Amino acid sequence: MNILTPVLELVGSLGLLLYGMKLMSDGVQKSAGEKLQRTLSVVTSNKFVAILTGMLITMIIQSSGATTVMVVTFVNAGLISLAQSAGVIFGANIGTTITAWIVSIFGFNFKISAFAVPVVGLGYFLSIFKKRKYQNIGEAIMGFGLLFLGLSGLSSVFTPDQLGWMLNIKGTGASAIILGFLIGIVVTALLHSSSAFSAIVITMAYNGLISWELAAAMTLGSNVGSTVDSIMASMGTSANGRRAALIHVMFNLFGTIVVLCFLKPFLELVMFITPGQENSNIAIRISMLHTVFNIITTVVMTPLSGKLVKIAEFLIKDDPSEKKKVFKLEFIEHSGKENVATYIIQAEKAIADMTDVVTDMFDKIQIGVTKRNSSYVEKYAQEMADAEDYVDQMHEQITHFLVKCQGLQITEKQLNHISCMIQIVDELENMSDNCYTSIMLIIRSIEKKMEFKTEDMERLLPYIELVRQFLQFIRININKQLTQEKLELAAELENGIDAFRKDLKKVARKRLEGGADVKAELLYIDMVRRIENIGDNCFSISESLTNG
Repeated sequence: MNILTPVLELVGSLGLLLYGMKLMSDGVQKSAGEKLQRTLSVVTSNKFVAILTGMLITMIIQSSGATTVMVVTFVNAGLISLAQSAGVIFGANIGTTITAWIVSIFGFNFKISAFAVPVVGLGYFLSIFKKRKYQNIGEAIMGFGLLFLGLSGLSSVFTPDQLGWMLNIKGTGASAIILGFLIGIVVTALLHSSSAFSAIVITMAYNGLISWELAAAMTLGSNVGSTVDSIMASMGTSANGRRAALIHVMFNLFGTIVVLCFLKPFLELVMFITPGQENSNIAIRISMLHTVFNIITTVVMTPLSGKLVKIAEFLIKDDPSEKKKVFKLEFIEHSGKENVATYIIQAEKAIADMTDVVTDMFDKIQIGVTKRNSSYVEKYAQEMADAEDYVDQMHEQITHFLVKCQGLQITEKQLNHISCMIQIVDELENMSDNCYTSIMLIIRSIEKKMEFKTEDMERLLPYIELVRQFLQFIRININKQLTQEKLELAAELENGIDAFRKDLKKVARKRLEGGADVKAELLYIDMVRRIENIGDNCFSISESLTNG
């Protein structure tokens, strides 16, 4: 029992620490995660802004793993470029050191349980409120308290009297440093948290179970082990998604190897920054080491980020499916760390891309009306067939993706938004069908050598232009919630299109009564109707954007 008791205490304390960190991170992500993720999805190409963004988001959500998983997801979805992802990843490595500072400053200066237990109680009572906002904040506070309760347990069990016989690793020299480095990699990979491992290392060093050099080696190893989340998140993603994960691995591995080669001067630098003897104030010193390492690595690697991108592109080739215009939007689980907002942002990007494809198809109608010749058939017949097939793929996969999202733990607002997105995707697919049919009607009229008067075709141009304006309105406002004023503008465009269609049909019927070619006039009327249907699709999307 003398051996079993401390081991069980270790397992329980570690469980409390990990669960507290997860609860705190999840609570913050649920309460502010969507805003943070949308900020990340529109990060600028400025490297320093990207680094600052990655650092701040990681400091807030207390998880570099969650940030890098978001980065891989957004690169895979095309929301941010590979070059932008590098800066965010660099910043995330700096931001993750905040947990070590919290532990070193608050964890050993007074009795933790004196404030941890009341904090857990406060968090719990907030979490049982009906309002989700308070529930999420309560979860974060409760997680914060549990983290320190776990840390208190670790502090009491990581002593020479309790587990000294098993964990007392005080070796020196190259072999001890390599051992500590490997332990850091393996344990961090198993825990999926460099922050949690840093807390363990700080506690062990504070209680004298490991030396300063060994603690440094373990901390450096944890930086490599922390890449496991981005590697797992990149599985099954596009080439760029896998490249983003590779950049994360290269950044952490390169910096760690360089520092290990110059470990003694590096440790002397850290000791100079934090005055005192080698083992005095060890908790602050380990936190300083973690921060200084990531700052130096970021400063050195930022000018080389372009080279890292090129190396990643060289090592990971483009997927053949990406070159063949095959649309892929796979629902990839991320170890339960991701908020549903990440998936919603992915779907919104895919819908914006789908709108672009449909808009491009519509532009070909206008070209066909003005240039009815054989070159139009040669240039656009197969291209539009491929575009129509691509939109069908988008429709199927985006819808499947959104249905999967509905099965997650989501708010009523998110459920409504997802339902509206499914309706929008349906309308975009119907719109592509109408565009393709209109283009095929133009091609048939060319192949059958149907004759139309110049003024009859010219009458179509302002009609098409009105529908094009409506489509551009949708393209600009896609994924935005329309105001009542904008919905009224959409209704005006729809009414204008309907009135135009009636006039065109009336003129076509008069031509039929006057003895015009029946096949040509019926085709003309069919094309007018198809174009008007595109306007109907636009108005339906406008209504969905208002409701969503």
